[in-house]
Amino acid sequence: MDSKIEIKVTNPKKRDTTEHQLRSGHTASQTLPSSSSLPLSDGQRRGHGNGHRHREGQQQLGWTVDFMPFKKWVPWLIPGFVLVNIFLFIITMYINNCPNTSNNCVGKFLGRFSFQPFKENPLLGPSARTLEKMGALEVNKVVKEHEAWRMISCIWLHAGVFHILANMLSLLFIGIRLEQEFGFVRIGLLYLIAGFGGSLMSSLFIQSRISVGASGALFGLLGSMLSELITNWTIYANKAPLLTLVLVIVINLAVGVLPHVDNFAHIGGFISGFLLGFVFLIRPQFGYVSEKKVPPGYIIPSRKPKHQTYQCVLWVVSLILLIVVFALGLYILFLEGVNCIREDDELDMHRQWEKRNLYTNRGKLFPTSTSMFQALYLMHDHV
Repeated sequence: MDSKIEIKVTNPKKRDTTEHQLRSGHTASQTLPSSSSLPLSDGQRRGHGNGHRHREGQQQLGWTVDFMPFKKWVPWLIPGFVLVNIFLFIITMYINNCPNTSNNCVGKFLGRFSFQPFKENPLLGPSARTLEKMGALEVNKVVKEHEAWRMISCIWLHAGVFHILANMLSLLFIGIRLEQEFGFVRIGLLYLIAGFGGSLMSSLFIQSRISVGASGALFGLLGSMLSELITNWTIYANKAPLLTLVLVIVINLAVGVLPHVDNFAHIGGFISGFLLGFVFLIRPQFGYVSEKKVPPGYIIPSRKPKHQTYQCVLWVVSLILLIVVFALGLYILFLEGVNCIREDDELDMHRQWEKRNLYTNRGKLFPTSTSMFQALYLMHDHV
């Protein structure tokens, strides 16, 4: 929600202060330095010339040389992502065609869109085999059958109604605000790269099950929000939202230690998004003025660099770390062919599922001891 920022503009001639209300995307209230503190040319002191006309234009626009409002973008990409996820879930349910394989489908009135038996999938969704056909993340297929595209396709698939509902609500809540502030190009790239990072870490550490869901990309957006606050620290007057954001991140990471939740995808997505935030979401420092936005005839009294030194350092370090981490992870996964956690290298993936009583054509998606309480936590992440 937009908030009002009070900007005090002083008229040097009349020595009075008027307040202007400006619509801005910042949540913090800022009181800016008075324009009377700026050096004035002779023409400005006499109250005529370009300086006088610009000063009047400043008061009409509601900003001073020390502040120019950031551009607000109209969000369309994130809502588009939501629609794509919903569309693919519908297609997945159509292909699943539960009545063709079971007589105990949930919601039989839905026909071929009905859900797998509740004991197989308590999230009201398709079978694991259908998700595998649609592009779920499966390490053996990624490495041995060279289906690396699954590392991206898996973030568009969901295990059930509860799963997609939780993820899409989170995506709208987090993503729309970021797209409004930074635009569709940066947020779109951040979402996809963070999702890939989550899939990469999941592939390195998880071998015994398939994985689907947008949670890695969502944690990437959360991580980018944290790094954005850090790198743009000086332009925010109110630092309280940082504590709230940290609390939300800790709670979501804590959910990952529960059974059947792929916390490696959480961590991989979060780390990727955190580093990408320093690269993609950097803002000009407070007081920087672009010559393109200065009205004709106005002489900028003092020039500040676009970014502070610490912002540039964080940008370079984060970019290097991101490249190194991704390159190392891909090397280990594809060239070495090694999983960091091995349960039994001699077993085929499907035989491992059968041994653990996970879903095959004759089994279930979850262990029989899985409670509804545990299953509901899968809404937050991968299956």
